[in-house]
Amino acid sequence: MTLLQGSLLFGSAFAAGMINSVAGGGTLLTFPSLVWAGFSPVIANATSTLSLVPGAWSSLWGYRREVAHTPKRFLFLLIPSFIGGVIGAVLLKRTPDKTFAALVPFLILFATILFIIQGPVQRRLKTGQTADQPATRSWLIGASCYQLLVAVYGGYFGAGIGILMLAVLGMMGLNDIHQMNGLKNLLGSVVNAVAAVYFVYAGLIDWQAAALMAAGAILGGYGAAGLARRLGQKVVRRAVIVIGLAMAFSLFFKH
Repeated sequence: MTLLQGSLLFGSAFAAGMINSVAGGGTLLTFPSLVWAGFSPVIANATSTLSLVPGAWSSLWGYRREVAHTPKRFLFLLIPSFIGGVIGAVLLKRTPDKTFAALVPFLILFATILFIIQGPVQRRLKTGQTADQPATRSWLIGASCYQLLVAVYGGYFGAGIGILMLAVLGMMGLNDIHQMNGLKNLLGSVVNAVAAVYFVYAGLIDWQAAALMAAGAILGGYGAAGLARRLGQKVVRRAVIVIGLAMAFSLFFKH
């Protein structure tokens, strides 16, 4: 690995950790960086997933107070998060490298579009339901099915799952953005951690790149979150959108 490649990977992970703690979408930076550094798409995706897990935990620690006051019924979503993460990781392992490479531009574009429409989707999905209502059987079934689909997608690729979860958490009655971000980080870290364990078992991790990027993600996820807040969500979101679109279209032309 050259100094330029190492700097690119560390810097993208640092920015991704910072962005994930505020808005989500960090995989739109780390994954293409690994591809551009010369890794195959499957190895890049697996390594990106593992490297961002420590950053998600550090961000989660920053939201620990909000998570502690989250209604307990939302913790039930940890179960489909675990199951879906495993299913998605297994699907990635069984996807031929050429097939996944062909899918990558579409996945990045899909995740970027989700990021763009996050605000309108959240506003439209507001139902007036309150977060402290008891969990009914229909609520548990509906929420679990949705989270399972999100987790399968997250285990397979990862980019955009935070956006998907924020949208549905608003529909489920949460309205405190910090509490929603904390719960999103908790559920997302479970999906990514489970997928990462499988990727390690399957031998899909480049450990040198993963270690370097994990260090960047940890610093970005906790230490730089304050900087992201000072810059404001609009600045961060616009940067992610521009980068995501640029990466998607560059990969379209590459393939």
